[in-house]
Amino acid sequence: MRIVSDFPHRVECHDPVWIPMDDGVALCARLWLPVGAEQRPVPAILEYIPYRLRDGSARRDAMHHHYFAGHGYASIRVDIRGSGDSGGVLTDEYLEQELVDGEAILRWLAAQPWCDGRVGMIGISWGGFNGLQLAARQPPELGAVVSVCSTDDRYADDVHYMGGCLLGDNLSWASTMFAYNSLPPDPAVVGEEWRAMWHRRLEGSGLWLDTWLEHPHRDAYWRHGSICEDFSRVQVPILAVSGWSDGYSNAVKRLVASLPELCQGLIGPWSHKYPHLGEPGPAIGFLQECVRWWDQWLKGRDTGVKEEPALKVWMQDSMPPTTRYGCRPGRWVAEPCWPSPNIVHYKLPLSPDRLHLGGHPGEEEHALTVQSPLTCGLFAGKWCSYAAGPDLAHDQRQEDGGALTFDSSPLEAPLEVMGAVVVELELAADRPVAMVAARLSDVAPDDKATRVTYGLLNLTHRESHASPSPLEPGRRYRVSLQLNDVAQVFPHGHRLRLSLSSSYWPLAWAPPESVRLTLFDRGCALHLPVRPPREEDSRLAPFAAPEAAPSIETTRLEPGHHNWYVHRDLAEDLSTLEVINDNGRIRLEDSGIEVATRSVETYASRDDDFDSLEGTTHWERSLTRGDWTVRTVTRTRLTSDATSFRLHATLDAYEGETRVFCRSWDRRLLRSLV
Repeated sequence: MRIVSDFPHRVECHDPVWIPMDDGVALCARLWLPVGAEQRPVPAILEYIPYRLRDGSARRDAMHHHYFAGHGYASIRVDIRGSGDSGGVLTDEYLEQELVDGEAILRWLAAQPWCDGRVGMIGISWGGFNGLQLAARQPPELGAVVSVCSTDDRYADDVHYMGGCLLGDNLSWASTMFAYNSLPPDPAVVGEEWRAMWHRRLEGSGLWLDTWLEHPHRDAYWRHGSICEDFSRVQVPILAVSGWSDGYSNAVKRLVASLPELCQGLIGPWSHKYPHLGEPGPAIGFLQECVRWWDQWLKGRDTGVKEEPALKVWMQDSMPPTTRYGCRPGRWVAEPCWPSPNIVHYKLPLSPDRLHLGGHPGEEEHALTVQSPLTCGLFAGKWCSYAAGPDLAHDQRQEDGGALTFDSSPLEAPLEVMGAVVVELELAADRPVAMVAARLSDVAPDDKATRVTYGLLNLTHRESHASPSPLEPGRRYRVSLQLNDVAQVFPHGHRLRLSLSSSYWPLAWAPPESVRLTLFDRGCALHLPVRPPREEDSRLAPFAAPEAAPSIETTRLEPGHHNWYVHRDLAEDLSTLEVINDNGRIRLEDSGIEVATRSVETYASRDDDFDSLEGTTHWERSLTRGDWTVRTVTRTRLTSDATSFRLHATLDAYEGETRVFCRSWDRRLLRSLV
């Protein structure tokens, strides 16, 4: 990373900046402004997220927004209502109030004397979501969006559900926001009102996991904020960005396909990070790409953006399996549109143990069965990698013992796959609620198996996520399961392996009871999107090296610790995945605030007892400056039986050593075909 200090424009930082909402609530912001913008107005860039600009995202904000301001933009970072130092209470993600406030922010920005009336939005994850959502509302001030690690479909392709299966990350993410929302604003910014604001948050923010579990199907709750409901509402240019280790790579190609001429897509090897900070590498000069995007669409300069391919992706080379990669070797490839005419679709039939690269498997039908143990999934990694610990999938041989596997013969030539792999299955289940997990692995000559992509399907959702229906035990069904998008090279001599299991815990919550699936191989196949190498790829202009503005100065006071542990208690037949995310303690020198954050998540099961599933999270966060010390502790526990989920949570808040707030939740929610 190259740190840049010399910019075309000198920059001044205004902090805090207060933005009034129509109901009297004021939102807190930090503004980086090119010197002289009041005399020569410039376009504005908005990032609008709940991650606490004072003590949460402050280091990253400085690197980005100073950089944009240095290139001639008024760049502003706003805390969403009820977060950080903003007024109000935050009670869920992507609420109508959030979007109404967003429209008000855009109007306010356009009306400022230092803004020329044109505004762009940028954001990763939450900020990527609301950038798309606000674009679909067509505010006249919004001229372009850079949306990183986001989605167009909040139900089918977000942290909550996948293929109708409840994700373990649903608990993890709910607990993250439970902890964020428990923190107060900064007294140095909001004054004596800070304590009253804090207690309104503690009382009113609520337990979001409760809400998300109440909506297990694709209903109006999830349709709100899902721009796939009507892509025609988006009328401004979108740069959609993600990475193959991120949870949101599928959305990029859908956006490119659904917004022709408006959307360009970029998918690298990265996890849930901005590409100039990208892990696994290689990172790229993403902030330079953003400036090119803004210059084209907000300043009207011809930067060559309009002539570039609709989609650029990192074609990953084969790598041995590991839970963390520093770099993923490969090359950039591009397509002029998506779907692309350059993709050739191959159908690979299945037969016992075999994945047929060519020809036919024979006429005889075989009934193949699988009833996976609950431990099939302990090495699956996280639904969305944050590169905060070893959170990628491990060697798949440790999972394949609990699955049906189908291997191809060794490849006689390299095979390059790009797009969505689809598994077509004819099957039956012996229970009314069942799931299937499918994994495609790259098997090297030494038998090490690297998971390339995977997908999940709650079989009660075989026809609809909105109106699922139970299975009739023993009845045959034909289903199609789309795996996550991928761009991957399978080398000469390697084999492809398709693995099918009836559970995938704890990446996904298991069905209510153990299920035996029967597959009828004559009706089963793997569909591969094959992309032959193209000479045009060698002529793609390389990305610049990553660069950013200086971050704020910090001092490390206590070390952090990140790791994943798999514990097997053989005496009790208890298996536990433990995830530790300890950021230690740092001091932010600009504000003097000391920040400490630590979380521990555990996911446990006993033997094959499907009533034993348990997910627990424990978060501690603290803020200290001088004699001001606040600390919050949140705990969440989710269990289930055949008919319901049981949710228990507690929240404790402290000033110094005195507990000033305590609340607990104990909820039972009926399972509805989950």
